[in-house]
Amino acid sequence: MADSAKKTTETARRPPPTNPLADRTILIVDDDPANIQHVREGLAGPGYRFREAHDGTEALRSLREARPDLIIMDVEMPRLGGVEVCRIIKANGGEGGFGFIPVILVTARQAAGKVEGLELGADDYLVKPFDMLELSARVKSMLRLKVLQDALVEKNRELDSKNQALDRANKELDQKREELLRLTRVDGLTGLYNRRYFEERLSEEFARSARYRSPLSLVMMDIDHFKRLNDTYGHPFGDQVLRAVAQAVRGRLREVDFVARYGGEEFIALLPETGPKEALGACERIREAVASVRLEYRPPSGDALEVRCTASLGVASVPSPTLLGAEDLKKQADTCLYAAKAGGRNCVRQYKDTPPE
Repeated sequence: MADSAKKTTETARRPPPTNPLADRTILIVDDDPANIQHVREGLAGPGYRFREAHDGTEALRSLREARPDLIIMDVEMPRLGGVEVCRIIKANGGEGGFGFIPVILVTARQAAGKVEGLELGADDYLVKPFDMLELSARVKSMLRLKVLQDALVEKNRELDSKNQALDRANKELDQKREELLRLTRVDGLTGLYNRRYFEERLSEEFARSARYRSPLSLVMMDIDHFKRLNDTYGHPFGDQVLRAVAQAVRGRLREVDFVARYGGEEFIALLPETGPKEALGACERIREAVASVRLEYRPPSGDALEVRCTASLGVASVPSPTLLGAEDLKKQADTCLYAAKAGGRNCVRQYKDTPPE
């Protein structure tokens, strides 16, 4: 007896099972108020909320004000009938419109109207007079469908949001990867490419030139008396000189040309599709650009000084019967650079299949 009384007390304390369809809103559309009242009374038990409309126009106005979970609508109404309203609702069923709203059409007519309504997207169809238990069962079925559809839409939104976040994260990762790759290829002081990356490109461009027998020129350049500039004005000013010269060199070459800081005050450039004559002209433009650089040095005391600089350049080109590898091309350009420095600096020397004396 004690156990039975305990179970009875526990049962009494349990909250009643919640109805997952309670508080769902049903829009009843009928031009006859008595029919609306009849439907409301028949569906009063489960805790639904009700809205009313007395014709199709009023139904659409109500839809724009608040989205119901289900529409029970008469087919024959003045002005705008149920079939036309159903067509409008289903034609605007996307997320930007009404969304998914189940529609049960009700009519006194038989098969013809039923076929038309279902073809236009009505989710169910009842013929008057109908049994209220049948209506209640169909309402529950449609509301369950609505609950599942809403859950699916919400899951899709969450998935879209996660996908968008993933896309943003991937783009940020790609940007960071590109930035990291750039940092491994670029000289931090001048913004030109560094020596390691130049060596990679030299191998690629030389192989392409050899394969297609296309011209390729290599230029080596050294800032004249750069050590004297550093010793006289200090290393910070020397860095300014390097940046200014790098900008001048880059400004006299094409987008397809590849320029790098090779080390210290030395620069190197690859000129694809450029033969000896064009390469010599490019070197003269570079030399003139460097000679036109003007920098202002401000000593701790005294007036500002204008500082100029010059550069010596060596250039070699392929195809050449004596330059059979990338290292040969680079070596002879370097030899020509030393010849330019020995020849008085601020000049260009070019390899012509016979190394300069």
